[in-house]
Order: sequence, then C-alpha cells, then structure tokens
Amino acid sequence: MTLPSRPFAGPDDLQAMIRLTARLRAAGQRVYPIAADLHEELADPETQVTARLWEDGAELAGFAYVSRWQNLVYAFEDARFTPQVQADLMAEMVAATRARNQAKGENQTLDASVLEDDQPGRALLERFGFLRQEESSLLYARSLEGDLPEPVLPPGFSIRPLGGAAELAAYVALHQAAFGTDNMTVEYRQSIMSAPGYLPELDLVAAAPDGALAAFCMCQIFEDDKPRAGGTKEGWTDPMGTHPAYRRLGLARALMLTGLRLLRGHGIDTALLGTSSTNTAMQRAAEETGFHVASNTLWYCRTVEE
Repeated sequence: MTLPSRPFAGPDDLQAMIRLTARLRAAGQRVYPIAADLHEELADPETQVTARLWEDGAELAGFAYVSRWQNLVYAFEDARFTPQVQADLMAEMVAATRARNQAKGENQTLDASVLEDDQPGRALLERFGFLRQEESSLLYARSLEGDLPEPVLPPGFSIRPLGGAAELAAYVALHQAAFGTDNMTVEYRQSIMSAPGYLPELDLVAAAPDGALAAFCMCQIFEDDKPRAGGTKEGWTDPMGTHPAYRRLGLARALMLTGLRLLRGHGIDTALLGTSSTNTAMQRAAEETGFHVASNTLWYCRTVEE
C-alpha cells in the first residue's frame, strides 16, 4: 500500500504537521521534531523545498524533510508507514538532497539520527543504505530537587539575558566562534526567537568585563516534552558554547547553574542538555554539575549521488 504525497504549501501545512506530531506523542510514539523545531526549520526556504506531506484522504499521515543541516526528519503514523511508503519517502528525500547538492555545487550526504535502543528505526536506515557513524549525541539529565551550587564567575564577568535584536550580530559571531562553523546566522537565530514558547529571560549570555559576549546558554521549556517526560516537568540548558578566548574560566558551569535555578523557578523539576560523544569538555562540565547520561542517539549517513 502506498499513499500520495505532495510538496509543503505553507503555514496551514506547518500547523497540520505540529498537530500530527502531538497526536503521535499522545499515542506513545517517540517523535522528533517538536513544534519549536518545526517552526525554526521550516522558516528556511531551502528546507521548505524538500518537505513533503503524505495524506490518507483529508488526513495527514506523515511528513518528511531535509533540514538545513542535511538531516532527514520525518514523522509518520506507524500503521500507515508501510514498506512502500518508506521506500517512497526515502526516494523523495534522497532526490531532494541530490537537487540541493546540484544547486549549491556540493556533495553532502543525507544524515539521520535514531535512538540507540530503537532497533526498528536502526534497521530502517540500514535497509536504505545509511551507514552508522562513530560520533553520537548524548542526552544528559539532572534532577532539580535539593540544593543547587552557587554560580561562580571570574572577576568582572556577568550573566544576563541576551539583549534581543540589538545583540543578534554579536551573538551569531560568538556562536560561530564557539563551534567553529558558520551554521548560525542572524536569520536562523531570529527564527528561534520567534518560535512559540521562546522565553527571552532564559536566553542567557556571559559578558566579559569589557562587555564582549564570552559564552551563552539558551534555556528552553517545550510543551511537547510532556508526553515523553512521563509526568516530570522538563527544561533544557542547551545549546551552550564558549568563545575560545574565554575557555577554562568556568563560564559554562556558571551559565549552567544559573539556568538550572531559572528553570526551577519556572516549575521545572528535571533539566536536560545534549552534547556530542566527542565533546569531552562539555561532558565533564555536565557531570560535575550533577548531570548523568539518559540516552544515546546514533548518527547515520548515506551518499545521494547516482
């Protein structure tokens, strides 16, 4: 059995995709993306071009797209995700990635992620030619019950919320320096800040004595997390980064502890953060602040050239 698919057509489709993911989570499926991710990623015209929706009559059964980071993202009702639909979805996303490569003169792979314990998900990717990569993504968790250590900053440094649009260019420069990439842009950061649920008071930066932005920690609370959380109230201290010129000063730990206190003030009882399996410095900072590994997400990739 197959289902017809069509291109993404705008805001109404975005809302239908959000409703579908909410319905799937309520039914017990572990579904990425959440609403904030959909808002952020589908604000990008290059991502919109790759997006397709599968419908069973008038009802949305699933969707897929390739994010700006070359990641395959999809959500589908299990009962309608037949082998034929899976094959159609993969063919569409490979073709979309190939078209993007041709338009940009690149040779990027199509990447995908899956939880380590999701055997059906891993088998699906492997069946369609995806190869597992060495690097993975670790999810850390920490209870916010009990005492939290006081944040300690070097003399002259301060922690405060990001200064809105006036500091966007400075933030983007900080983010690019912290991660050594140009993936963050002013436009993408604007889409994050305009997504539903964005809380500016939790969007933290550490400022050096001369006022320069030295580090950041974006704390977030997502309504979509509730079904997955199993009754706990979860919040994120992620993403986080430090400018190379200000590393080993304890800024990440101070930002993290400040974020934990703010999240607890919002009624959150469990904090989460994610980092790469290769980022030992972030892992150490998380563990020293009381976090433990909660899950491991594996990464896969496949070539798309004919």
